[in-house]
Formats: sequence, structure tokens, C-alpha cells
Amino acid sequence: MKAIVCTQYGSTDVLQVQEVDKPTPKENEILIKISASSITTADTMMRRGTPLYGRLFIGLTKPKHPITGTGFAGVIESVGKAVTLFKEGDEVFGETTLGFGTNAEYVCIAEDGLLTKKPSNITFEEAATVCDGALTSLNFLQNIAKIQRGQSILINGASGSLGTSAVQLAKQFGVIVTGVCSSSNVEMVKALGADEVIDHTKTDFTKNGKTYDVVFDTIGKSSFSYCKKSLSENGLYISPVLSISLLFQMLWTSKMSRKKALFSATGLLPIPELSIMLRKLKELLEANKLSMLIDKKYNLEQVAEAHKYIDTGRKKGNVVAIC
Repeated sequence: MKAIVCTQYGSTDVLQVQEVDKPTPKENEILIKISASSITTADTMMRRGTPLYGRLFIGLTKPKHPITGTGFAGVIESVGKAVTLFKEGDEVFGETTLGFGTNAEYVCIAEDGLLTKKPSNITFEEAATVCDGALTSLNFLQNIAKIQRGQSILINGASGSLGTSAVQLAKQFGVIVTGVCSSSNVEMVKALGADEVIDHTKTDFTKNGKTYDVVFDTIGKSSFSYCKKSLSENGLYISPVLSISLLFQMLWTSKMSRKKALFSATGLLPIPELSIMLRKLKELLEANKLSMLIDKKYNLEQVAEAHKYIDTGRKKGNVVAIC
């Protein structure tokens, strides 16, 4: 089968299209013919091996799992003899988390992995992206911020994969949403339901005199210290992008401040916890209360080009590879 292989850390040049062995499912696994797979900002960081502490999980000197990609959607081609929850022909989607391997024509995943049947009202391309931005954003809003109806949230990076999902999910929680994005994305973020949209090229939200119960920095381009004056008395600064400064801010604010800085590595949570959140997202998708925005689609052979596009920082919503 064709797959995108990354055997060393570096630029997009390290991504190669190769013929590799088609996987064979074990007794508790299913074999999926992939229709679409996600290509994310996190994928580009893992390709570079940055930040360096991330290599503790993905490989110190080179990727432990050379086939790139984690999110997928496709059709079950075969199942192991111990599998009872799925059958051949089922349309499914999910994520391999640190197992990678989805920028390929086939992938094997355990029956009890992060996997569920695809709703009939969304495409394979949309389904492949759910476990990136939407799952992470739900974890941060629901479990980290514990957001409540009537609270206010500012979402920095509201036009990205996490941001577009976070805007929609926050509105489902009954929250007052302010989105921050560039000029070209203002109308899109408004259409997603944001109550207010700030064009960061024209306005610095930390200087508008407003405070928010939560600042969700989806892109890690700000900091707790920079946003502190924009937080309410017991406000939270939350971000999925861990840095040394954020680590120290978390430690300091946990003891010394009513305003807190918080981080979570969503992909490292136990599969049962992730599965509960995935079921909630699936219900929202089926009810047409959540939509996955697709910015660009690439053929599998063009994954390196997709990485180059994401590296420009101009990505809106999600990017996918089509098999």
C-alpha cells in the first residue's frame, strides 16, 4: 500500500511516498480502508520533532512510528475473529493517537481504540478531522475550563481547527464568545456563532478594556502574563500548546494567583475518557449542531505540500488527505 513515511525529523523534504506492507489485523483489531486522513498543525510539529520534550513520546532521535497522521475515516475491510462491535462494510472514523499511521491507504486499530461509526450526514473528509480540533476543544472547554452557561470566553486563533470547533462548542454551552482572527476570517468566525470578533491585525484584545472568564489560546501565540489583565477575577488562561513559560505559569498560578494558567495533552488521555467525549461530538454532528470546516484537500501523495501550507500559518479550519 502507499503511505507517507517520515524516518527523520526535519523539513517537509523528510516526507516520502513509499510502498509498504499492508497491515494485517490481529484478533481484536479491524482493518480500515482509509478514505480520508487529517493533516494537522500538530503533525507538522511532530515532523520537525518540536518541541524537543515531545520526542519523549514520539521518538528521541527519529519517529518511532514512521507513517504520519493520526485522524482517519474510512470503511472496514476486515475484522479480527475476536471483534464483536464492528463488521465489514461499516463506515468509521477515529484516531490512532500516538500510534500514527493514518496518512496511508490502510490502517489497523484495536476494536476498543478511539473509534466509532461515522454519522451518515457528514463526509469522510469531515469525519477524519473530528478527533483533532473538536475533541481537543471539547476537552478544554468541558474538563479543563469547566465552562458554564453565561460565562464569557475569548478564543485566540478562532479560525483554525481548534478555534472553529471551540466557537461552536462554546455556543452549545451557552457561553458568550469573542473570537480573535485575521481580517480575512472575520466573517467566517461570525458565521460560526461568535458574539464578537476581533481582527488581531487591527486590535490588541488585551488593550480593549474587557475581561473574560476564559482565554482559550488555541495556537499558543500568547501567554498567561500577556493575557492576565484580560482575565476576570478568577479567570483561566488555557492552551493546548505547552511551553516552558506556560509550565512555570501553571506552577506559579496554582499557588499564588486566583487567575490560573492551565494545560492538557488531550491525546495522552486514556482512551475510555476520549471515547466519552467522542460520543458527545458524534451526537452534535448527527444533530447538525457542529460542523467541521475543511480548508483544503490534498491527494495522499501531496501530504508534504499540505505540511508546507500549514507551515504558512494561514490554515482555516481543517486540512485533509484523500486516498
